[in-house]
Amino acid sequence: MTDKPFQVGEGIKLAGLDGVVESLGFRSTRIRTLEGHLVTIPNSEVAASAIENIGKRPYIRRLTNITITYDTPPNKVQRAVDIVRQILENHEGMHPDRPPRVYFNEFNDASLNLLVIYRYEPADYWMFVDFNHRVNMEILRRFNEEGIDFAFPTQTVHLANDPKRQLGLQLLEEGVSLS
Repeated sequence: MTDKPFQVGEGIKLAGLDGVVESLGFRSTRIRTLEGHLVTIPNSEVAASAIENIGKRPYIRRLTNITITYDTPPNKVQRAVDIVRQILENHEGMHPDRPPRVYFNEFNDASLNLLVIYRYEPADYWMFVDFNHRVNMEILRRFNEEGIDFAFPTQTVHLANDPKRQLGLQLLEEGVSLS
């Protein structure tokens, strides 16, 4: 505790708790959790724990995956990457040493994956949330304009029709069986 890893008013993560430091006493520290609970932790436990001081972070990083459908042609996959890069280019809160990164990086089970990483400065959480909202809305609008479809969990089933596995189909409306 003599290192003073945090101060009153700073957001911290400590011993599974996430909240704002309300008071520092000789024997204990009080943290107001994000749920609104006031938790008192003995300083001996604080001293023995790893402390993540959110209040001292210089930026907030967002790492997200945007998934698009497998039937998206390569030129539209590249267009999707370009759109996200354009939206994030020289964005508010961007530090020139930490530019955004956007890549087509994975063939997922049910989608093509675009990896998006960017940082927002200053580390003001509500400004960051507002910026993310605007980015998401612009991605949605631009993808819709370009006819780029977002993926959702899907499964393709291949039905065999060979002597061992005959395929039969019945139309439910008519009660007609096709064999």
